Amino acid sequence: MKKKNWYEWLWIWPVVYFSLGFFNILFAWLGMIDFLLPLFIAIFFGNKWFCNNICGRAQLFVFLPRVFKCSRQKAAPRWMSSALFRYGFLAFFLAMFGSIIHQSIMVFNGSSSLRQAVTLLWTFQIPWRWAYVQGSGTDWSAQFSYGFYSLMLTSAIIGLIVMVLYRPRAWCSFCPMGSMTQLICKAKQKGKNPPED
Repeated sequence: MKKKNWYEWLWIWPVVYFSLGFFNILFAWLGMIDFLLPLFIAIFFGNKWFCNNICGRAQLFVFLPRVFKCSRQKAAPRWMSSALFRYGFLAFFLAMFGSIIHQSIMVFNGSSSLRQAVTLLWTFQIPWRWAYVQGSGTDWSAQFSYGFYSLMLTSAIIGLIVMVLYRPRAWCSFCPMGSMTQLICKAKQKGKNPPED
């Protein structure tokens, strides 16, 4: 029997993350680890080691079909991994992240009040009041938490859908973090090999 690598157990991380955020929305800040660590590795080491090995979400998408046989194991359509779709989705993702920061700033300066709701698929607002007790943190940090948790949950749902419809890691072909780290790695590689005169 093949011995498991330690990082194959990291599928537990997204389960813990979403569970903690369900009960206390401020735990959503932990998701910044998944946002910053792949960028750090790409910038300083010039590779996608995070994406290929220690991404908890990718490990979850491998674990679920292995245990529950819930993936059709079909090749994803080509457009899903095309540069146009990948970078278009990245731009949309960054715009949503920018919107989260903007809303948090508005709550911080008092021009907007805290909205205690999680938005799924950028459309459906679900009241989530039980997860934040007024005064247990700052309202602006709670607003960021609600927005970021929404973003993480929405992308997880999309990942689960394409996992079922196609191959387990179909999400990875257009994951915004994967696209960002790929751009960084390409830029670093280009910097190492300047064009000859």
